[in-house]
Amino acid sequence: MVGYGQPLQVREVPVPEPRGDAVLVKIAGSGLCHSDLHLMDGAIPIVPSFPWTLGHENAGWVQSIGEGVRGFSPGDPVVVYGGWSTQPDRFTWLGLEQLSDVTRWVGIGQPGGYAEYLLVPTSRYLLHLDGLHPVEAAPLVDAGLTPYRAVKKLVPSLYPGATIALIGIGGLGQYGVQYARALAPSSRIIAVDVSDEKLALAQALGADVMINSREEDVVRQVKMSTDGEGAQGIIDFYGSDQTLADSAGIAGRQATVVVVGLAGGTLPFGAGLLNEAVFTTSSWGTQAELGEVLTLARQGVTASRIQEVRFEQMNDVFAQLRQGQIDGRAVLVPSA
Repeated sequence: MVGYGQPLQVREVPVPEPRGDAVLVKIAGSGLCHSDLHLMDGAIPIVPSFPWTLGHENAGWVQSIGEGVRGFSPGDPVVVYGGWSTQPDRFTWLGLEQLSDVTRWVGIGQPGGYAEYLLVPTSRYLLHLDGLHPVEAAPLVDAGLTPYRAVKKLVPSLYPGATIALIGIGGLGQYGVQYARALAPSSRIIAVDVSDEKLALAQALGADVMINSREEDVVRQVKMSTDGEGAQGIIDFYGSDQTLADSAGIAGRQATVVVVGLAGGTLPFGAGLLNEAVFTTSSWGTQAELGEVLTLARQGVTASRIQEVRFEQMNDVFAQLRQGQIDGRAVLVPSA
């Protein structure tokens, strides 16, 4: 990344050398994420300098290790937890490092994985893959982990026969359907999107009711399908003014609404808006939760739809991602 609003460039850079507890990972796959578009556009202008290497969904093989590393050896397949932090605060102590200091995250405050090699500052951020292929595992770091944490936040509001509404069935929403089905098997899942193709995929992944928000009134359709009550759990994977308004409109009594999307929408909020419903956000996930995500993948509970991308294809694929034209997740495969 050579500047805000500019195409990515392929450049040769020195290969880092690990020291101490650092590990050099040979990248097998690095997921292309919609949030990178916000960084590339300058909508989130926190990149520390240019040129800058993006990429926060990373997996591969241990290439070399510092002299202090224990538990990992060259050749080990690993996934890289991305919520790096150097803050010695209570969030780090509680394992909530993704809430500690976003400016230190890999690909945002530290050079990321859109490269052949990634220097991980401590082996503590690595998890063994134990049978998963690194290319399959890479998008689980964010596209899998973020909806997993969001779905877990819904669980206290759910009961047998409850309704979960998922707004936006893109890369994260597709995982969201699978996690909702796994963590709340007795709930009914409503998928909302503007694309019939993505709604068809949501149905194949386990959704019960599909609503095309381009053609149908979301609030009316959800209320009709729930006898007027609304949903008990809602995740907004888009985050626009319209989807936030829809989320509030379909929230049933004591529902939980989790906003994940970064589209920049706002919602006027007051005591008369919701009937004891809770509105909250969700930011990535913990390293322990990433371990849970990997376990579900190993058990075959979730499946990833991967489009492999070469370096020279990056700008074209990001353009497709901007238009919502990626089926599943795009993953940079440096060796492709």
